[in-house]
Amino acid sequence: MWVLWALLRGRDSPLRRATDRREAWVALGALLLLVVGAPAAGWAGGTVADAALQRSVRAQHEERHPVDAVVVGPAGRERLAGDPEGGAERAARTWVVASWEAPDGSPRTGRVATGSRPGGPGSAVRIWTDAAGHPVPPPMDGHTARTHAVLGGIGTFLLAAACVEAGRRLTVRRMVRRRYARLDREWAAAGPDWGRAGKGG
Repeated sequence: MWVLWALLRGRDSPLRRATDRREAWVALGALLLLVVGAPAAGWAGGTVADAALQRSVRAQHEERHPVDAVVVGPAGRERLAGDPEGGAERAARTWVVASWEAPDGSPRTGRVATGSRPGGPGSAVRIWTDAAGHPVPPPMDGHTARTHAVLGGIGTFLLAAACVEAGRRLTVRRMVRRRYARLDREWAAAGPDWGRAGKGG
């Protein structure tokens, strides 16, 4: 509200410059964009991201299938960093050599990751495979997708707010430079006559 007060305060004052009014209007426009535009951009960004991620979740659940495999032996430990589909599964996984059956009934054996601690050789472990029977990461769950969408919306809001503030600062800076340039020109024009007032001819 201070912007509206600044716009109305002293509007009839002869000391108030046109540039003061323009700067106040710029501040009011930036405030409105921060209050209305940036949240709207964040909501739109989050909505678009959520729709895309939910489509990805549905596609992954259609393409990937849980399979019960049998542990053959250990294969060491490995940390998977930055897996965008794993959610909570991005923690350190246990790798084992396991055997399982592909959708076409053919036997498969390979190195697979599991988020749980498997037992010794012969114990059962749940893995995910694609339509060809190859091991794949587990599909993203809806909660993880929604969390990513919310973070995307917050990022869009912050980016929009930063752009509004940067635009306001740039606009005000250019207005101030123009004001000082005009004052310099006026001062230069009045300079030759400075100090002659009051002197007799």
